[in-house]
Amino acid sequence: MKLIGNGKVITRDNDQPLIEEGAVLVKENTIVKVGDYKQLKGEYPDAEFIDAKGGVIMPGLINTHNHIYSAMARGLAIDGYNPNGFLEILDGLWWNIDRHLTLEQTKQSAIATYIDCIKNGVTTVFDHHASFGSIEGSLFTIADAAKELGVRTCLCYEVSDRDGEDKMKASVKENADFIKYTAGLKDDMTKAMMGLHACFTISDKSFELIRENTPDNVGYHIHVAEGIEDLHDSLKKHGKRIVNRLMDQGILGPKTITAHCIYVNPQEMALLKETDTMVVHNPESNMGNACGCPPTMEIFNRGILTGLGTDGYTNDMFESYKVANVLHKHSLCDAGAAWTEVPAMLFEGNVKIANRYFDTPLGVLKAGAAADIVVADYDPLTPLTADNINSHMLFGLNGSKIVTTMINGKVLMKDRELLFVDEAKAMADCRQQADLLRISINKR
Repeated sequence: MKLIGNGKVITRDNDQPLIEEGAVLVKENTIVKVGDYKQLKGEYPDAEFIDAKGGVIMPGLINTHNHIYSAMARGLAIDGYNPNGFLEILDGLWWNIDRHLTLEQTKQSAIATYIDCIKNGVTTVFDHHASFGSIEGSLFTIADAAKELGVRTCLCYEVSDRDGEDKMKASVKENADFIKYTAGLKDDMTKAMMGLHACFTISDKSFELIRENTPDNVGYHIHVAEGIEDLHDSLKKHGKRIVNRLMDQGILGPKTITAHCIYVNPQEMALLKETDTMVVHNPESNMGNACGCPPTMEIFNRGILTGLGTDGYTNDMFESYKVANVLHKHSLCDAGAAWTEVPAMLFEGNVKIANRYFDTPLGVLKAGAAADIVVADYDPLTPLTADNINSHMLFGLNGSKIVTTMINGKVLMKDRELLFVDEAKAMADCRQQADLLRISINKR
């Protein structure tokens, strides 16, 4: 057994939200007790002790929309790339990268991303992958990296017509093969969804093939109304708004994630609510691509299950929390906005989303929950109480404060040292592949 103690325990359990001098007892991959540090230390003297050194012990964070393949975009210079608008950003940067990615580059992107997640205290990652240069085996390659590093993950491949029918069909097959593979796994570490790019790159014929290859117990992961162009395309080609089209195509439902939802109206929100479809907000991405500020506060307050993602911009969920907090205050000209909604997305919505796929309770420190636990080096300069936890999370913490990360009962990082991977070699391998990608993209 392992005992993580000598710190302030933030449980995210409403029955006991904060234990001032607490500890968490873990047996194999499950939490068995949460309580007073000295008491548990006395009861279990032989348990392997992990000292929080007065810091904060809390559940691992969850990212419900990421893009591992974007890792190698950092610092990438593309000849002639000078985009004017969202569609040119997609085609000139993101689709350009994914058209050139090899399986090895996908692997190194995954390793680098999962390492960064561990370092930032993110223990569960929902990823939305694209590598139209190497489709077959790409999800399995990412899953191998996740298994090697010990990260809990849910994967899908984005189906799109943008590179032709053959690649669209290959993308559907990659999803279908991976869904079948994960259904046979006995652990609770790797799950699958059917990934879709966006309505404006998927025809009705392709939707038919997608549905035929998606089991009833599996949902979809799709970008919805991220850009105004997506809405205009749906209205022009299909005479209906995006969420209505997804409803008609049988895509909405309690296991479906709709990412972004910037250009949705109240009637579409009603459909999302009625079908219990999930929405994931990605504030940095929306701002960075100048796509607009989504009506996320209204979506959330209508009772639609809403989570928080990063869209590949960062692996630090605290960063996404901070940006979402100020974005909606600024957009609504309301200093009172987002105080309760955004932390609820991160600490409650993401947990509920993840638990629609993973069987073990996540995002909480209580008996029977998954042993996904992180320790932050945080000594608050003002009192930390059960009533102001989220304020401390917002203004006092960031990913770099995480010192220890446990996933599924395995300590992957201790006192900021990664235990099961040679980080220097991993980063060197990633840089080498990133340079090869740069050369490939810019080759004339």
